[in-house]
Amino acid sequence: MTDVFEIMHTTRAMRRLKPDPVPDELVVRILRAGASAANGGNTQKWRFLVLKDPARKQAVQGWYKRAYDEVIGPRYAGSAPPPGSDAARYHRQHQAVEYLTDHYAEAPVWIIACLMDDKPTRWSGASIYPAVQNMLLAARALGLGATLTTRHLIFEAEAEAALGLPPGVHSYAILPIGWPMGNFGPVGRGPLEEITYLDNWGETWGVAKGG
Repeated sequence: MTDVFEIMHTTRAMRRLKPDPVPDELVVRILRAGASAANGGNTQKWRFLVLKDPARKQAVQGWYKRAYDEVIGPRYAGSAPPPGSDAARYHRQHQAVEYLTDHYAEAPVWIIACLMDDKPTRWSGASIYPAVQNMLLAARALGLGATLTTRHLIFEAEAEAALGLPPGVHSYAILPIGWPMGNFGPVGRGPLEEITYLDNWGETWGVAKGG
């Protein structure tokens, strides 16, 4: 797949992944896409940990599941469907989240997106999340499933210790990557006109209607 707009409009969060190996050359292409992203001052303080070790992934999954049990699960149970999603679709999403929680470590490859930053600030993410999005789009273009996960940060210190990160290095996302069990398709989002304003906050931009 090469059309960038089709890639963007069909890059779903793929949470059900096969355990089948992913060729290293495809992982390298994903990483190169990430390293092509914009970053503050072109300082390139990012580091990407490619994780295949089952034991280390399983250790992180323990914290990932605890975060689900204590925070994410109750939030899903008490929240309404988001814009662009009905009750049935939201239920399927919840099931997919539960599946990933239980099978997180089975994804054949993880890419942990990190920054070397002793004092992370609110804008630090601007130097790593563009790379994360590039990698998600690259995975989609290659037919691979992936999703951006940050839940491990609820237990940041414990999860980063399990990942073996040294002092001064912080993780911003874990991307579990593998061949998808399901199909790619249009993402579910609400109407553009409801989230786009012109000049004044709350003033709908008519051009966005139907977008």
